[in-house]
Amino acid sequence: MTHSKTQVPVAGPPSGGERKRLTSFPKRPVAPRTAADAVDAVHQFVPWLHAHDAVGSHSLKVREALRSSGFRSEIFYEGAAPEAAGEGLHFSEYPAHAARSVILYQMAVGSVLADYLFARPEPMILWYHNLTPGSFFAEWDPALVDATQWGRAQLAMLAPRVSLALAVSAYNESEMLELDYLATEVVPIFFSGNPVPAQSTSVGDVSRVGEVRGARWLFVGRIVPNKAQHKLIEAFYCYRNLYDGSATLTIVGKPSCDPYFEACSALIEELGLGESITIAQSVDDAELECLYNDSDLLVCVSEHEGFCVPLLEAMAHRLPIVALSRAAVPETLGNAGILLQSGAPLDVAKAADTVMKNPQLRNEMVKRGLERVAAYSIEDASRRLISAIAPVTGHLG
Repeated sequence: MTHSKTQVPVAGPPSGGERKRLTSFPKRPVAPRTAADAVDAVHQFVPWLHAHDAVGSHSLKVREALRSSGFRSEIFYEGAAPEAAGEGLHFSEYPAHAARSVILYQMAVGSVLADYLFARPEPMILWYHNLTPGSFFAEWDPALVDATQWGRAQLAMLAPRVSLALAVSAYNESEMLELDYLATEVVPIFFSGNPVPAQSTSVGDVSRVGEVRGARWLFVGRIVPNKAQHKLIEAFYCYRNLYDGSATLTIVGKPSCDPYFEACSALIEELGLGESITIAQSVDDAELECLYNDSDLLVCVSEHEGFCVPLLEAMAHRLPIVALSRAAVPETLGNAGILLQSGAPLDVAKAADTVMKNPQLRNEMVKRGLERVAAYSIEDASRRLISAIAPVTGHLG
């Protein structure tokens, strides 16, 4: 099926195909501290603190866990969103808090913080959330290629400096092992979404406004080439034309690459989907909650994810999931959704139709999703964190 005049170049993963977890590297044990030289503070460093993005929300929850375990703990940042500025301090204020402390660096982008922390004398733990390969941006924004290469150079630079490297997924851990981070541990992202009650409205029922409606697709994530919203749009086009002409799609996310966002917007118009696709660039927590509750299916054809928190959010909201099996997505999703080996629009559309027309399958996916998200409890993540960092802090919790 050919239908688009807009050329949307696709930048795939680095040469060599999908990264696999490497198991042949030896792990270097962390030399444990004794009670006599134990630290009493673990301070986090975050390049940019946002209260509502994955890393920012995670960091706030980690601070709470550290304080509950008896540590002094502050968050230091290079910059902060207005709503989050009061939750932390500029990193220039750190020296006044540095005594008997360990540095915990939350790394997801390149930042001057990496160079600053490299030169500090305190023990350092790095928590890696992943850096998108620059190849995804090569056709779109050279500045973003430079930014990702900067971050990856810093990730390599920090390897000999770091006492312990944490990763939110085994996929991310494999990247650090390749860079000779020999003392590593997987501790998942801190997620505190509690399962919501079952909703009574289903596809084909009368909606809240009294009209029979079609399937409601949802995707949550920044609008960037690696998340492949252009493929999602094409898959949705196929779905509407082949299976459900009343279906709608909501894409929740801010553009992080303007040329790519403009191409996606043009593609929507060319395919005649302007009335059926909504792009919500900014939503608050209550609005996002409503979108999850009002949707029927989360569809994710992202080519690169270091974890993918929206998968957990969808599970907690009892949404079936169709996702492309790339990067860390299979690890996060487990058996709680349909994992596709192909992101071809027709394949995605067919999988979505299968889910929407099979109530028994939907119910099984919801059940497995609730079981899966329960495995990511914040209590378990807190225990794993305190246990993992104990050799560095000398504090057993």
